[in-house]
Amino acid sequence: MNAVDGLGSQASGLVLPLLLLDLGHSPGTAGSLATATALSGVVLGPVVAVPADRGRRRLLMTGSAALAALCTGVLALTCLGRPALWVVMALALAERLCAVVYEAASRGALVHLAATDELPRAAAGMQVGDQISLVVGPVLGGVLFQLARPLPFLADALSYAAAALGVRSIRTPLDPPAHAPEAAVRPGKTGDRGMRGMWSGRFGAMTAGVVTVARSPVLRLVLIWTSTAGGTLTLLFYTALFRLGSDGHGHSDGAAVGAVLAASGAAGLLGALLAAPAVRRLGAGRLLTLAAWLLPVPCGSLVWADGAVGWGAAFAGISLLVPLITVVLAGVAVACTPVALQSRTAGVFGSLSALAAAGAPALAAFMVTVGTARTPVLLCTVLFGALAVHTQVKAPGLLRSGAASAVSAEGTTGDGRG
Repeated sequence: MNAVDGLGSQASGLVLPLLLLDLGHSPGTAGSLATATALSGVVLGPVVAVPADRGRRRLLMTGSAALAALCTGVLALTCLGRPALWVVMALALAERLCAVVYEAASRGALVHLAATDELPRAAAGMQVGDQISLVVGPVLGGVLFQLARPLPFLADALSYAAAALGVRSIRTPLDPPAHAPEAAVRPGKTGDRGMRGMWSGRFGAMTAGVVTVARSPVLRLVLIWTSTAGGTLTLLFYTALFRLGSDGHGHSDGAAVGAVLAASGAAGLLGALLAAPAVRRLGAGRLLTLAAWLLPVPCGSLVWADGAVGWGAAFAGISLLVPLITVVLAGVAVACTPVALQSRTAGVFGSLSALAAAGAPALAAFMVTVGTARTPVLLCTVLFGALAVHTQVKAPGLLRSGAASAVSAEGTTGDGRG
């Protein structure tokens, strides 16, 4: 389901800026829309995670996917003519908000669909789907847009509809077992104290994910990796865009950037396919530390890279290693998080990663302008090296203790999976 949904989203996500440009709007308009949707996702995700963890996961996933299908379907119809800017932006923003709700609710579903020892394989399968979407989606979107403007959005609408039907068809419960309802305080009887208690309870529910991550050394390691690596990879991507996006004569060179992205996507798909067997063969801790130490090598090679071939090879090396790390961290995060806090904890990772990546484009532009393309590359290499040292020191013991606690918790409560 994630692969189908991601395929449609990648296809339409590439085309939306092209649609705005085709309608005569500026690149700044497309950039403003992207920024608005990213920031709204950072705010909305943790809020939606609360009802998702409290028994509304399936409803939120099916409802948001169905609404997103409706929005993209209407957008496809409007593209038959020349829609006004506010129509395009309203429908696109509504679709992205629905996608944020779907993603926030789906983050806690994996623990209900796979046993603890199957989490690496399940995470690897999801990573494979994501990589296929990244490779095929933009190409599909570009081809469909050339045939007719509405087609990419129609494909996205169909993918959302398929995702909604897929969630409805899952028989395994996607929510934690029913628990005793929280004590409700009636403002009419307790006055200001009751109101304070009610709002304190709501605030506590929304911040429970932050508290859980802050108190868990294992989840703090995952948070450090996801936020730092997310921002670093975004910084590298925009550095490549600024370095290779011009042919040196004031003209854009999209072919060079496309070649780098193609090499990166293919290598990422290979890494996702190798992740689960690598975890079984080496173990989660050993694979994580090995990949962490290897990651600065292709990143550092960008200092000497010149042209699309060098950048493509280096990005392929980075993209081959990142899924190995992602699969380990995803499995550890799910296994070490209480079942009733899965979406809220994952929302913390997603929000901080998005915030870390939000400033990367401006930082890359500043560093390339003030210095050279090697300046952000050196910074990224140093950051990856620091992550490797931190992982070497902290990861082995933390992963062993996390695995032991996860097995103990599962043995006590039962997995409840069908």
